[in-house]
Amino acid sequence: MVYYDDGTRKKHYRYKRRERKWLSISLAFIMGAFLFAVALPYLSDTGLLPYAVVDKETLRLNAPIEQVRTEQSGDLTDMIAHAIPMVVGIENIGENFLGLFPEQSRGTGSGVIYKLDETVAHIVTNHHVVDGANDVRVVLNNGERLAATVLGTDPFTDLAVIRVERGSIDKVMPFGDSDLTKVGEDVIAIGNPLGLDLSGSVTKGIISGKERMIPIDLSGNNQADWQVEVMQTDAAINPGNSGGALMNTLGQLIGINSMKIAESSVEGIGFTIPINEAIPVIEELESVGQVRRAFLGIEAYSLMEVPRNQWQTTLNLPSDVEAGVVLNAVVPQSPADEAGLQALDVIVKLDDTAIETMIDLRKYLYQEKSPGDIIQVTYYRNQVRQTTEFELSTQE
Repeated sequence: MVYYDDGTRKKHYRYKRRERKWLSISLAFIMGAFLFAVALPYLSDTGLLPYAVVDKETLRLNAPIEQVRTEQSGDLTDMIAHAIPMVVGIENIGENFLGLFPEQSRGTGSGVIYKLDETVAHIVTNHHVVDGANDVRVVLNNGERLAATVLGTDPFTDLAVIRVERGSIDKVMPFGDSDLTKVGEDVIAIGNPLGLDLSGSVTKGIISGKERMIPIDLSGNNQADWQVEVMQTDAAINPGNSGGALMNTLGQLIGINSMKIAESSVEGIGFTIPINEAIPVIEELESVGQVRRAFLGIEAYSLMEVPRNQWQTTLNLPSDVEAGVVLNAVVPQSPADEAGLQALDVIVKLDDTAIETMIDLRKYLYQEKSPGDIIQVTYYRNQVRQTTEFELSTQE
C-alpha cells in the first residue's frame, strides 16, 4: 500500500511549532513582568538584594540629592590659618600737595610681623615697597590701618624694617633656617597680590633652586651694578606679594618674597631673599637704621661700559688691560680721596682679588671688608700700574 503525502502533515507540524514558540514568549514576558512588579520589590524590602528598588514616582517625590560634605583639616591648613594674620598689607602714601588733594597711594605690598615688644610691633618688608613714601601705613588682616614708622631700608638686599603701635597684634611669625631647605621642598607664599583686595592670598609650590645670583640695577641706568643672592620658587608671586612671607610646612619664615620675572613668556619663576641672609640686615636696620658697609668713596663704572676706542686715548691704558673699574669721580675727604685716587684711574685689584666689574668691587668691599679695615688698591694711571693702601670708613 502506498501513502501519498500532499504536504499537509508538514504544514500542520510547522503551525504547531509556531504556536508553542509564541506560547513560550508570552509566558516569559508574563513571568518577567511578575518578577519586576512583585518579586523584586518584595525581595528588596526584605533586604535579600544588594540594592534597593525605587519606583519612578517615589524618586520624583523624594528630597533633593544629599551632598556628602567633607572638611579638610590637618596640620597644613591649620598652620596657614594661623599664619595669615601675621602677613600684613603695606601702603606707600605719596605726598599730599599743600593739603589740597586726598592722600594718594603710590603702591601696595606686603610685610611680615616678626617681633613684638610691649607697645610696638616690628615688620619686615621690601625696600622698594616703602621707597620714596611720604607716609607708610600697615593694613592688618582685620582691615585695621595703622600709621607706620620706617626704621631703615637697604636697597642692596631690598629689605626694610618698619614699626607700628602694637594694638591688637598678638602673633609673630617665627624664623626658620633657610640653609636647611632643599630643592624640591614644599613651600607656601602668603601676600597681597595685585593690591589689598586680594589680601591674605596663599599659593603653594616648591623650592626650585638655591643660591641664585640675580643682577639688579640700583642706579636706573639699565646696567647691573649689584647681585643679590636669592632662592627660586615656583609658588606664584605677583606684584603686591613683595615683602610677603615664604614659609616651610612647619609655618616658619624662610624667605622674604622680593622679585618676579614678569615677562609674558615666563611663568613659575619667583625669587625670595633667604631668611639667613636677611636676619643680620634686619637686626642692623632695626638698631641703627642702615647697614654699615665699608666705604671707599668713589663713583665708578665697569670698564666694559666705556667705548673701547677710549681705553687707550682717554684712559691711557696698556693694551693688555681688558677689565677693571673706571673712576668717574672721587668723593672729597673720603678714604679714596685721602689715598690719592683720581678720576680716570682704573682699579684692577682689591687686595689679592681681581676686579673686573662694579659688581666684583661691591661684592668684595661689602662682603669681605668692614669699616676700619685696611685695603690695598691696585690701579692704572697713565699706563703705570700703581698700588695704594688705606683704611676704609663707613658711609654716613
